[in-house]
Amino acid sequence: MTHSKPAASGSDTSKPSRLGRGLSALLGETEFEMSAGAPAGPGAAPRDVPVAALVPNPFQPRKSFDDVYMAELSASIREKGVLQPLIVRPKAGAEGVSGPDGETLYEIVAGERRWRAAQMASVHAVPVVIKSLSDGEALEIALVENIQRADLGPLEEAAGYRALMDEFGHTQDHLGEIVGKSRSHVANMLRLLTLPEKIQALMAEGALTAGHGRALLRAQNPLELAQRVIKEHLNVRETEALARGDVEPKSKSASSPAVTETKDADTLALENNVSNALGLKVTLHHKGERGGEVRIAYKTLEQLDEVCRRLSREG
Repeated sequence: MTHSKPAASGSDTSKPSRLGRGLSALLGETEFEMSAGAPAGPGAAPRDVPVAALVPNPFQPRKSFDDVYMAELSASIREKGVLQPLIVRPKAGAEGVSGPDGETLYEIVAGERRWRAAQMASVHAVPVVIKSLSDGEALEIALVENIQRADLGPLEEAAGYRALMDEFGHTQDHLGEIVGKSRSHVANMLRLLTLPEKIQALMAEGALTAGHGRALLRAQNPLELAQRVIKEHLNVRETEALARGDVEPKSKSASSPAVTETKDADTLALENNVSNALGLKVTLHHKGERGGEVRIAYKTLEQLDEVCRRLSREG
């Protein structure tokens, strides 16, 4: 089974999800709708700015850029242009400093991938919306935009939460309200930053999922267990069993032998993406032409209530 990535366009996404307060609350409804490609309201029209006059945001939570996706986005921009304006702010400390052609310098708040792809496509100017934003607002918007696109790595997401808390005083409850996540999800993501650096590196490489990382938090010898997880291709439940001190994962006991389901890389990646989005273990069982099933595991009534709230939410 193949889960194809949506076709790239001059916008990073076709229609942003309205999670929590979201960008509409952070930027104002008119600017948000316009930046998403809808008709702009009075005074909200974007303007073209040379790519050379834009600099990356130091608070950008995304640290890696997928080469394949960037190539697709660049090809789309080369053909159709940049359809969704970037959000920028005047660069702090840039008084008296200008770009190569004398233009004012701006710092990218949201849309760095579009900016990078435009340069790859040899596009010399991109549409922007200029906002006066504090450091806290810039980080908040960058984090919300990336989480709404649902493709930040778990450690990138956790690092964004930590920066908002340490540098700008946000609480876990407030962060959950902003990004449409439960407080427990925010707490669980932050706990990943306490893992040993070698395990975090394995997660960044994709060798371990966020679920594996949370299971390893309770292990007495997390790095040794992480190496076994990778070598034996253990799932999250089996990793949790070993972390608790079980001799062998229950699913592999002699009394109830497990049937191993072979899943392709796309299915595993989709499981991981949905698990990260919900903050819960999600398992996909595809049965070919017969369809399949999605299983969401929860441990508390709070987690169940959060899932029900999302499924029943209008829009």
